[in-house]
Amino acid sequence: MATAMHISDVAELLHGDRVHFNLHAPALVEHAVARREVQLGARGAVVARTGRTGRSPKDKFTVRDEITSGKVAWGVVNQPIQPQVSDALYERVVQYLESRELFVQDLFSGADPAYRLPVRFVNELAWHNLFVRQLFLRPNAYELKNHRPEFTVIAAPNFRADPGRDGTNSEAFILVNFSRRTVLIGGTDYAGEMKKAIFGIMNFLLPQRNVFPMHCSANVGHDGVTALFFGLSGTGKTTLSADPWRRLIGDDEHGWSPEGVFNFEGGCYAKCIKLSEKNEPQIFNAIRFGCVLENVVLDPVTHVPDYNDGSLTENTRAAYPVDFIDNCVIPGVGGHPRNVVFLTADAFGVLPPIARLTPEQAMYHFLSGYTAKLAGTESGVTEPQATFSTCFGAPFMPLPPKVYAEMLGRRLREHNAQCWLVNTGWQGGPVGVGHRMEIPYTRAMVDAAVEGTLIHADFEIEPAFGLSIPKTCPGVRLEVLKPRNAWRDKAAYDKAAADLRNRFAENFEKFDVPAEIRVAGPHGTS
Repeated sequence: MATAMHISDVAELLHGDRVHFNLHAPALVEHAVARREVQLGARGAVVARTGRTGRSPKDKFTVRDEITSGKVAWGVVNQPIQPQVSDALYERVVQYLESRELFVQDLFSGADPAYRLPVRFVNELAWHNLFVRQLFLRPNAYELKNHRPEFTVIAAPNFRADPGRDGTNSEAFILVNFSRRTVLIGGTDYAGEMKKAIFGIMNFLLPQRNVFPMHCSANVGHDGVTALFFGLSGTGKTTLSADPWRRLIGDDEHGWSPEGVFNFEGGCYAKCIKLSEKNEPQIFNAIRFGCVLENVVLDPVTHVPDYNDGSLTENTRAAYPVDFIDNCVIPGVGGHPRNVVFLTADAFGVLPPIARLTPEQAMYHFLSGYTAKLAGTESGVTEPQATFSTCFGAPFMPLPPKVYAEMLGRRLREHNAQCWLVNTGWQGGPVGVGHRMEIPYTRAMVDAAVEGTLIHADFEIEPAFGLSIPKTCPGVRLEVLKPRNAWRDKAAYDKAAADLRNRFAENFEKFDVPAEIRVAGPHGTS
């Protein structure tokens, strides 16, 4: 939509000695340290503190215009903003950046060249530029020479919006404009906003090209067979896909095309609260020079990170290139998966640790997207909260849920993939009473599933949800497999299970789906 005002082109900013193009990691580290944006950790990672320690979904808007008006699922998640309002704020940000030192990276989203998106990042902060360089796909010399950005992300964290003047909800804003092909970010220096903005763009564009975009991690076994791990932040996608015995394709965002699976990114963004070398050796060893740590507390003398210190936030993060993981897949592409794992952090502690899903149950749980928002992942979330996030990624899905659900169903049927529901949350009681599922047990169950051994176990229907659970699993105590057995107060478990079933049913009322999917939801059998 045209406006009367002149809209500055960001390219007008990108000239002179104050603009740095495509600096490599060492130079960006030097700039970030010299500008006092970060500290250096003991093993060489840079450590940044962000004012906002999580995403700000209430501050994210999509410009409503001819391209988006009839396609986007408008509502609380996908908030509209008028083009003239967005353009006015864009103009103010460009003017703000005119006299400032800037850092520019030309990168790709999408490891499959047939579907990749050339992206340019313009950053006010050197450590932000390092973050995107490590998280996205870096072009080689030939690709860089011929790089033509199809989207530009402008991140000006020190520019604060005025809600009364700018039409935002706070001083922070994330504005996505598909007509101008820009993302404008300000008022927040949480780097994850840049990463997730590109994910949302891919989720809008790729279904139109018969590619199923997924909020999942992916790895491949010694047999060359791919496995997918769906789940919201904090449910274990990064931890469980970084398996010493399997090769990592990517930890968070992928596309499933007619040819197979491909990573959207070239790096990993791992939660590192309570990180230990014993339980997560690959992630622990990836935190070295070139890595970006967010909100991790350092020892004031030694600068050794204290991963158990959550005083700043539980959402401490590590961003590093995927090739910091020893057995990664380069380029990040794989074949069609045989196993698809849905990860949920059950805050009530009643779902089984692992269950085998029928195709109809898989569709039900994909649309439901039950999990818990973990502390710090979003601003204002200070303790786990039960939530339903459609497609295990509602904040990043601009199109109606049925678009993604139908694509999942087609892919499962076409490639005969088995779905599993895995609870990485609580057992023995809800948050505050029970305990978090132990990583070694979860990894043993997931390994048995994706390596193809668990499918041959004997299964039984557990009475609380009607899910098919294994009677045995290598490396896992029998009592762990049945959630009711872990509760001392069995009546309290039954009450909590009934309450969760009701929550599922209430949430699912909004979906218009065939009867066979609706009846595949949780139901008691006792």
